[in-house]
Amino acid sequence: MDPGESSYRRFLDGDNEGLHEIIREYHYGLMLYLNSYVGNVHVAEDLTEDTFAELAVRKPRFHGRCRFKTWLYAIGRNITCKYIRKDARNRSIPLSSAEDIASEENIETAYLRDERSQMLHRAMKTLRTEYRQVLMLSFFEELSNEEVAMVMKRSKRQIENLLYNAKKALRAELERSGFSYEEQ
Repeated sequence: MDPGESSYRRFLDGDNEGLHEIIREYHYGLMLYLNSYVGNVHVAEDLTEDTFAELAVRKPRFHGRCRFKTWLYAIGRNITCKYIRKDARNRSIPLSSAEDIASEENIETAYLRDERSQMLHRAMKTLRTEYRQVLMLSFFEELSNEEVAMVMKRSKRQIENLLYNAKKALRAELERSGFSYEEQ
């Protein structure tokens, strides 16, 4: 049983510390994953909070068919998709302020400290949304292809193809921006 699953079971049994452990463990990774959908750290933070609120209020049943992290990210993805559909209907003119962009960059800079990570992050921002998502889930969140398929609601074969094309696109973008590979 993974730690997230045991913490969730404790929470369901009445121990609120279990939910606090889940939030501490998965907060930043989930927020960065959801940010790959919405492209705004502040909105991603709100959607992350909504995901944890879903756990706290509705207490959905975890059946153990996948890892807890996969299940949690699927809940976050569903909440984000609902938000995107609703936002698309309500959007009239996109607004962005320099202050929002500056604070978003400060959060990202704090999280991505060294220069190579920042270059990788900038290159990933230029990729198609589905490429960013599959790379985030596979490499940064270390989910298996089966788990990524479950979160993204695609077949394993589609994920393998997406991953291949995403890596190819990322490599091309990194080479375009001057990244050089070190031979080891």
